[in-house]
Parts: sequence; C-alpha cells; structure tokens
Amino acid sequence: MLKFIAKKVFYGIVVLLGVITTVFFLFNVLPGDPASIMLGQRANKEAVEAIHRDLGTNLPIMEQYALYLNDLFVVSFHDFKDTESHWYLNPQKYSWIPLFQVSESKVIVLKIPFLRRSYITKRPVSDIIIETLPETAVLAFTSIVIASIIGVFLGIVAAVKRNTFYDKLSLVLSVLGMAAPSFFVGLIIAWLFGYVLTEYTGLSPTGSLYDIDVWNGEVLELKNLILPSITLGIRPLAIVVQLMRSSLLDVMSQDYIRTAKAKGLSFYAIILKHALKNALNPVVTAISGWFAGLMAGAVFVEFIFSWKGIGYEVFEALTKNDLPVVMGATLIFATIFVFINILVDIAYGILDPRVRLK
Repeated sequence: MLKFIAKKVFYGIVVLLGVITTVFFLFNVLPGDPASIMLGQRANKEAVEAIHRDLGTNLPIMEQYALYLNDLFVVSFHDFKDTESHWYLNPQKYSWIPLFQVSESKVIVLKIPFLRRSYITKRPVSDIIIETLPETAVLAFTSIVIASIIGVFLGIVAAVKRNTFYDKLSLVLSVLGMAAPSFFVGLIIAWLFGYVLTEYTGLSPTGSLYDIDVWNGEVLELKNLILPSITLGIRPLAIVVQLMRSSLLDVMSQDYIRTAKAKGLSFYAIILKHALKNALNPVVTAISGWFAGLMAGAVFVEFIFSWKGIGYEVFEALTKNDLPVVMGATLIFATIFVFINILVDIAYGILDPRVRLK
C-alpha cells in the first residue's frame, strides 16, 4: 500500500512540475513589460532597468526559470550574504527554517513557497490567494453539494422511470445543461432572478459572501450565494443525472439484483439497500474531480455576480496584465486538482485492492 501511495504522490509531483514549467514559459512569451505596468506614467529608462534587475527579467530565460523553481520549492538554495544576488535569502520575501549550510555564503532552507508579488498592488500573491480562496471554495462546495443531491435524486428517478417522458426530458435538459456556457447561463440567471423577479426572490444580481454595512461593518450575506452557486452547479448537475442514471441501470442488470428480486424484496428496498450503494461509485469519482474543476472554472461566474473570490481576482489580473497573480492562481488550482485526485486514487486503493495491482 505504501508503494502504491508513493507512486501516486510521485505522479502528482511530476504533473505539478509540468504545470509549473508550462505556466512559466507560456506567460514569459506574452507581450507586455512588467516594469512599465508597475511604473505606469512614471516609467523612465533608469526606473525600468531597476525594476528589471529587481525582478530578474534581465537574466537569461533558463536562469529565470531556475529562480522561479527555487521560489516555489519548499526546500530551496539561497545566498544569505550577497544582497545584490537574485538568489539572496531576502527576509521580505521568504519565511524559512535553515536546514544546513553548504558554503560560507550558501544555505539550504525549508521555506513557504514564494509566488512573487502583484505588479499592480505590490502585495504578495500568496496573501491575495489566502484572502480570496475561501470564498471560491465556499461557492464551489455549495455548487457541488447542490449538484450532487439534486443530480443523484433525478438520476435515480430517471433510471426507475426508464423510457418514460420524464426520462427523455431529463436527457434533453442534461444535454442543454452540459452544452450551455457558464457565462451565458450566469447572465440569464442574474437578469431573470436578480432584476426581473427581484421583488419576489429578494435576490441581488451582484454581491459577495460578505457585504459592508455602514453600521455593522462586515455582514454575512448567504443569500448572495444562491444565484452563483446554481449557475456554477448546472453543468455538474447535468453530468451527475446522466451518470447516476446509466450507473444505476447497469447495476440493476446484475445477478445479485435478480437474486434480491427472487427473494421477494420490494422494488424500493432493492434500489436503496442494494443497488444505490454500488451505483454511487462512478458518481463519487466524478464529483471529486468536478470540485477541483469548479474552483478553476468559477472565473466568469464570479465576475458576473461580483463574487469576490479568486476567480474574480484572476479576471481583474488578466485585464491588467498582472501576470504573477494569474500564474499563482493557476498553480494553486493545479495543486488542488492534483491533491484531490491523489486522495481519490488512494481511497480507491484502500476500498478495492485490485486497483493497487494495475
């Protein structure tokens, strides 16, 4: 089992390294000068050169890549004496614990990964992500819970009422739910329930998890979660319905189900006590993958509803060419996705020993 876990963790690290490499080289070929972005109208030749020296963008691309990896790795190599070196262990950038010294001025440290600083606000990207990621996580979790509960129920009903009008209707609606772009669905839902029917729903087309009240300060507004979570959950809901339906129909054709019927068990007892447990396996796999996908896919939904999560921050960063924020958020999404998939693989390995032999 330990060998199986180690193999999955190793594969996850390889995937993350591939994502880091792709993100670095992709964003370094994009047009735009970070020095000009940071200085704005104050840009002059001397100031631009100083920014390039500070960011290391005047170095060869492979050395920039090595510095980027060194910033991201938990265990990293630094110079603790030469303050002009790009490898300098700057206390304004890093929080570290020294491991061992390799020379008079070189040291290996254990540190928190450094995701660079925003070009616009000059704040550490890690601080921006820590502030905004919880709101995106709440939105994604609420969406996947709604999609799971409703999707499993509708999928069961569609399987039980196979080839009826309801079954065919669920198929059509599921295809529409999977095909409709999230930003389009978000605009329709925001307009319909936030503007047209607002006096009946009491909902606003925009708003975040916390609003500022002039008398009470920061106030929790759970109603602002309704519209964006429904919008974000429509696509996984459509997939869960179809997956639950097909999985349950497959399980219902198994021999042990026929044996349960022969014993005289009621139809609903067979569904709830025997078939449903086994039919949920592929659904659980899909839901776990979709949660990580929703975290990354919330960009347009958060922008439409002005939900102050990491997706909204990424959209704003893209419009301003604030690349460190976009790169940092991309790496966080990738890490979450890989981590969840490793947990799912390990869970399958524990539940089904045959998986460990593949």
